[in-house]
Amino acid sequence: MSERLQPGDTAPAFTLPDADGKEVSLADHRGRKVIVYFYPAALTPGCTKQACDFTDNLDVLADAGYDVIGVSPDKPEKLAKFRDKEDLRVTLVGDPEKKVLEAYGAFGEKKLYGKTVTGVIRSTVVVDADGKVERALYNVKATGHVAKIIKDLGI
Repeated sequence: MSERLQPGDTAPAFTLPDADGKEVSLADHRGRKVIVYFYPAALTPGCTKQACDFTDNLDVLADAGYDVIGVSPDKPEKLAKFRDKEDLRVTLVGDPEKKVLEAYGAFGEKKLYGKTVTGVIRSTVVVDADGKVERALYNVKATGHVAKIIKDLGI
């Protein structure tokens, strides 16, 4: 089971391919705040709702100085299909080896329909402009989560 991040921790660096296969690094966003959210699978109902919510609020978040990166274990081809089907504007990156998911504490045991399974733990980590963890939220709900983040961050 991977360790969960705490406020003040240095956010683990990563470079992952986006939906077009281009490399996206956390370091590329240095100087801006970044909301890194982890979701189980593209093209599933909850993950679609969450990605659409982030897309709908992208301008509000960007105006407040936040970039948004969604991370899942999906390959770039599936991410491209997801983006195109749902008109998503958030940056989606794939982590098929689950190294980044594990580094962020977003992969491990979770309850699913009463059973304990190993998988992606729907999580959101807010990284400040200096690369430190500002907030780390685990086992978040897909619905209403973006509105809660906006409220919690005072945007």
